[in-house]
Amino acid sequence: QVQLVESGGGLVQAGGSLRLSCAASGRTFSGYAMVGWFRQAPGKEREFVAAMRWSGGSTYYADSVKGRFTISRDNTKNTVYLQGNSLKPEDTAVYYCAARYYSGTDPRREYDYWGQGTQVTVSS
Repeated sequence: QVQLVESGGGLVQAGGSLRLSCAASGRTFSGYAMVGWFRQAPGKEREFVAAMRWSGGSTYYADSVKGRFTISRDNTKNTVYLQGNSLKPEDTAVYYCAARYYSGTDPRREYDYWGQGTQVTVSS
């Protein structure tokens, strides 16, 4: 059974940093074409944040986080990270890790597996 488990969320002041982790069990991330991070704020739809193509390591970012967030991975730990710097109150959301087999060009769609989410709250 495939499971994605996020951790690392919490409360941080504006301008601060957090690193989220996504650990996979049941299958290594190398078995997927793309791993992504999404977020959903209260009353809003879930939105794409960042993604990494596993083969080659190409990364993709939403305009709202470009230059502040970094997606990375540790193959030995079968874990993907999302480092967020210069956090803003509008980054407050539940953050989800996701993985997909589909190797298409759009990093925002067609994800097969999702984690349960981790809450990030940025205070002003």
